[in-house]
Amino acid sequence: MKPATGIVEPPDIEPESATRSQGDQWFAEHAEVLRLADAASRARTAFTPYLESPRAHLHPVGAKARGQEWFAAVRNSALSGTAPDDAELFLPDEISPFTQEPLGVRYARPTPEQIFSAIGNAAPSWAAASPQERVGVCLEALDRLHQDVFANAYATMHTTGQPFIMAFAGSGANSLDRGLEAVVYAMRAMADVAPAAEFRRSFGAAEVTLDKRYQIRPRGVGVVIACGSYPAWNAYPAIFANLATGNPVVVKPHPATVLPVARAVQIVRAVLAEAGHDPNLVIMAVDTTDEPIANALIDHPATAIVDFTGSPQYGQELEQRFDRLVFTETAGTNAVILESARDLDAVLVALARSLCLFSGQMCTTPQNVFVPPVVQTPTGPVPYAQVRRRLLAEIDRVATDPRIAAATCGAVHSQTTIAALDALAESSQLSQRDAAHSPEHVLRQHTAYEHPDFPRARTCTPLVLESAARDDLHRAERFGPVSFLIPVQDRDEALALAAADAAACGAIASYCYTTDLSYADAVESAFFAAGASIGFNLVRQAPLNFTAAFSDYHVTGLNPAGNACLTDLAFVASRFRIVQSKTERVGAEA
Repeated sequence: MKPATGIVEPPDIEPESATRSQGDQWFAEHAEVLRLADAASRARTAFTPYLESPRAHLHPVGAKARGQEWFAAVRNSALSGTAPDDAELFLPDEISPFTQEPLGVRYARPTPEQIFSAIGNAAPSWAAASPQERVGVCLEALDRLHQDVFANAYATMHTTGQPFIMAFAGSGANSLDRGLEAVVYAMRAMADVAPAAEFRRSFGAAEVTLDKRYQIRPRGVGVVIACGSYPAWNAYPAIFANLATGNPVVVKPHPATVLPVARAVQIVRAVLAEAGHDPNLVIMAVDTTDEPIANALIDHPATAIVDFTGSPQYGQELEQRFDRLVFTETAGTNAVILESARDLDAVLVALARSLCLFSGQMCTTPQNVFVPPVVQTPTGPVPYAQVRRRLLAEIDRVATDPRIAAATCGAVHSQTTIAALDALAESSQLSQRDAAHSPEHVLRQHTAYEHPDFPRARTCTPLVLESAARDDLHRAERFGPVSFLIPVQDRDEALALAAADAAACGAIASYCYTTDLSYADAVESAFFAAGASIGFNLVRQAPLNFTAAFSDYHVTGLNPAGNACLTDLAFVASRFRIVQSKTERVGAEA
C-alpha cells in the first residue's frame, strides 16, 4: 500500500508469493480503511468506517437482538477470556444506573504477579513482530469490536448511565474512530524508521562502508486506567497505540464500569490468539474502590507507560510521582462566552441540550456561562435577565419531558455525583440566605425525572447556579449536571476570566458566541495563549460539544486538563524506541 498522501509501506514486507502471517493478511484486508483514515488525519476532515446509527437496515439481520441476548445471558454469570486462566473469579460492585440492580457478572481477578508473569511470557514474540503484522491485528480487532457494537452499547448503557444512542455511537463508532486514529499515527511513526541503510564516508585516506540495521523496540508494559462514565473514548486509543507499537497492555477499568471494558478485552484477546499470538498481551485487572490496584500495577518495574482518564488529583499524582511515560486527561472548567448571536433562540437551545446531555458527565460539557449585561442580536440587545430566563426555560423543556430527558440525560453513573450536587445546592442556598450579596445562588434546582422505560433509574436534571464573576466556586470542574451562569461587567471581563480559568484550572472544550469578527479574533488569541481549544457559534453541530476523530485534537496538553492529546504523533511516537547495529565492510565486500 503506497498511497500518495498515506502511509509508507514498511520495507520489511514479504513478497506476495511468500507465506504471510495472519496479521499481514488482515493488514491487506483493511488496507483501504487504513489509507482513508490516514488521508483524513492529514487533511483533518470528516471520516469514519464505522456505523454511528443503530437503525436496523444498516446492520446484519438480528444484530440488535443478539446484542440484547448477550447482555441478558452474561448477567449473573462468569465472563471468561480477560485474564490468565489461573486467576480467581471476582464479583465487583456493578449496578445498573437504570435498573438499580446488580449486574452480577464475575470476572477473573489476577494478581499483579500473575499479570506480569503472563505478560513477560507473551511480550517477546509481539515485540519481534513487524509493524505491519501488529497493525493488521489491531485493525482486525477494531473491526471485530465494531461488529459487536450492540453488545457494547448495552454493556456501556447499564454501567455508565449513557442513553442507548450515546452508548451506541459515542462509545461505539466515535471511540473506535479514536482507536483507529491512534493506529494510523503509530503506523506513520514506525514507517518513518528505515530498517536498514548503507553508510559511506571517508575517514582520512580510508573509504569506509557500514551496513546499518535499525529496529523498533517497545518501551514496556502499558497500564491503561479507564474512567467510569465514558470508558471506551480514552481506553481504545491507549490500548491500540500500545499494541501497534509492540507494548503489552494491562487494562484497569473503573470498579463500577467493568463489563464494557471486559467485553472489549475479551474480543482483542481472541483476535490475538487467532493471529497466533499469546492473548496475555492484553490483560484486564479489576479492583475495588476500597482496595485499588492501580499503584501496584504502575510501580511494577515492567511498567513503562501509563494512560489515565479521571480525577485531577490522581492525574497530578501520576504526572509527578511516577517515573513513567504518563498520558493524562483529567478535568476542565469549560467556558461559554455569550457575547452576541445571529439567532439567540438557536444558541440557547443548543446550549441547554449540551448542559443536559448525559447529565453533564462528559469532559466536553460546558460548565461556566459568562454573559455581559446585554447580548447583542439582529433585533436588538437582550438583557442578561432575559437571557437567563430563556436558557432556564430551554433546560426545562428538555428536563420536564420524560421521553426527551431519557434520550438526552440518560442516568447518573454514581450516587456520589448526586450527593455532591445536593451539597453544592445546599451550601449555595445557605449562602444566599445568610448574605445580602451572596457569591452564588440557585437558579434551577436539580431534580430527578421519571424515566419512561426504567422507573427506578438514577436520574438527575441540571442544577444551575448564578455565580459572582470573581467567585472561586466555578473555578474547578463540578462533575455531573451542574453549570454556573456568571454575569460580568462587559465582554472584555468575560474573556479575561474565561481565558484565565482555562490556563489556571484547565479546559478541554470551550465555546464562544459572537457576531463580531474582531472580538472572535481576540477570543481565539486569548484561548490559544492559554493552551486551550475554542469553538465559535456552534449551533447546528449537535451536540455542540461533539468531538470528531481525525479532525479535532482532543485535549491540548498545554493546560491542567491533561498532558496529552488524542490523537497526534506525540501520543504514539514515544511508546517505542529505536536500537541499531552497524557492521564495517572489509576487503572485497567494501
